[in-house]
Amino acid sequence: MVVNNGAMGSKFLVETMLAGAAVFDFDKDGWPDIYIANGAHLPSLVKTTPDYHNRLFRNRRDGSWEDVTAKAGVAGEGYSMGVAAGDYDNDGWGDLYVTGVGFNILYRNQGDGTFENATARAGVGGSGWSVGAGWLDYDNDGLLDLFVVRYVVWDPATEIYCGEAKAGYRTYCHPRHYRPLANILYRNEGNGRFRDVSAQSGIAAHRGKGMGMAFGDYDSDRRLDIFVGNDTEPNYLFRNEGNGTFREVALKAGVAYNDDGKALSSMGADFRDYDNDGREDIFFTALSNETFPLFRNVGGNFRDMTHPSGIGTGSLSWTGWSTGMFDFNNDGWKDLFSANGHVMDNAELTSSRKSRQPNTVYLNRGDGTFATQRLAGMAFHRGAAFGDFDRDGRIDVVVTRLNEMPLLLRNVSGNGEHWIALRLSGTNSNRQGIGARVRVVTAAGQQWNRVTTAVGYGCTSDAIVHFGLGRESKIPLIEIEWPSGTRQILENQAANRYIVVTEQGTPFRRS
Repeated sequence: MVVNNGAMGSKFLVETMLAGAAVFDFDKDGWPDIYIANGAHLPSLVKTTPDYHNRLFRNRRDGSWEDVTAKAGVAGEGYSMGVAAGDYDNDGWGDLYVTGVGFNILYRNQGDGTFENATARAGVGGSGWSVGAGWLDYDNDGLLDLFVVRYVVWDPATEIYCGEAKAGYRTYCHPRHYRPLANILYRNEGNGRFRDVSAQSGIAAHRGKGMGMAFGDYDSDRRLDIFVGNDTEPNYLFRNEGNGTFREVALKAGVAYNDDGKALSSMGADFRDYDNDGREDIFFTALSNETFPLFRNVGGNFRDMTHPSGIGTGSLSWTGWSTGMFDFNNDGWKDLFSANGHVMDNAELTSSRKSRQPNTVYLNRGDGTFATQRLAGMAFHRGAAFGDFDRDGRIDVVVTRLNEMPLLLRNVSGNGEHWIALRLSGTNSNRQGIGARVRVVTAAGQQWNRVTTAVGYGCTSDAIVHFGLGRESKIPLIEIEWPSGTRQILENQAANRYIVVTEQGTPFRRS
C-alpha cells in the first residue's frame, strides 16, 4: 500500500498530520498483525478509489503479510488519522477504533476474520478533527474506556493562504490560525455502549491542540493518569481523582512547558520508567530546533532531563512524530525511538533543515544518558507502532511514510541478551490487562513496565509486556499488579519465551 495524504498543492493542514498504525493480534494466532490508516481525496475528504483505503495485514508467520482488508471489512471511509486497538467488549477479540477528520469509526471484531461497524450502537462517532485515541480502564471496573485526542477546528472551505505569494510558494499554516478543541472521554457502560463523560469528568473544560497521548500512574496511587501533548500550547496532565473526575496538573507537575518555560510543538508520547526506579517518566517528540523533551519522575512531579540525558543535542535537528520507549537491544534499559520528518514538505525554502529526515534511536546507557543512532532512509515518517513481528524476543517497528509504502523495521540488534514477554489475560480486570503494572526481579536488579497500547502518535502498539534481561537467564520473581487490585506472583521463570498469564479471580465480565 501507499499512504496517500491527498496533497494537491493547496497545503491543507490535514495533509501533514496522518498516518497512524496499529499492531495487534486480530485473529488470535499469537502473531501480531498490522492495521494502517490512510488519507482521502482533498478537499472533499471523501475516498473515491481503493488507493486511499485503510489496510489490515495478517501476519503469515513466515516474514510475509496478507492484505485481508476487504474480507475483514475495515477499509474505512473519509480522511483517517489514527487507530486504537483494544478489546472493549471483553470477548477476547481485538477491536479497532479509527479516528479521522470529522468522523470516527468503531469496528467490532466478530471473531471470524470480519469486523462490524458498531459506531452508531456504541455512541462513539465523535465530531471535529480527532488525531488519535487510546483504551484505558480509568475507573478500574473491568471495562475499557476510550480517550480521544482532538486537534483544531478545521474546514477545507475556509483554509487560509500561508507562505510567500511574491516568492511563489505556499506553506502549511501555523497552529495559531486555528481554534483548539477539547478531548473526549467515553465511559464503557458494559452493554456495547459508551457514555460521553467529557464534561462531568473535567476533561472537556480544557481546550488544547492535542496530538500525542499516553497513560501512566505518575503519583503511584494505582489510578491511571492521562498525559496529552499539545501543539504550541501547554501540555496537559490529567490526574485521576478516583471519583470519575480528573484534575489538570501539568504546570504543577512540571510537564506543561520545557525548562525554558516554552510550550513546544508536542507530538507523540510515551509514559514509562526509563531509569528503573519504579516511577513512570514521560518522553515526547517535537519540532526541529525544539528538542524532544524527557521528563524524569522524581516522585509526584517531573524534572526536565532533556539536555543532561544527551537527547537535547541528539534530537535538535529533527521533527519527531510517533515514538516509543522499549528495550530494543535487550540490555535491561528502555531505549527511545522517534519517527522523523518535517512538517513542511518544502522546509528547505525557509530554513536550513531537511524536509525528509531519518528515524532515530536513543540507546539508554543505564547511567541517565542516551547515545543517538540515526537509521538509514530519509522520508516524511509519521506513525510508528511496535511489536515483535517474528517472535524472536526483539521489538520491531512499523513506520508510516507520507506518499510512500510503510516501512517495516526488523530488529537485528543484540549480542545474545535474554528477554521475557508476558501477555496478560484479565478475569476481574479488563480482558487484556491494560493498566496492569509488572515488576521483574533478577540478579541484576529490578525493572517495571505496564500493559498499555496507547503509544506514540495516533498509533497502537502490541499489548505484550516486554523486558530485556541482559545476561540474566533466570527470573526469580515476576510480580503483577492487576487493575482490579489483585497481586499475582510468578517465581523462578526461565527467560527467552512468551508467557500467557491469566488473572487469578472471578471470570471476566462479558457485555
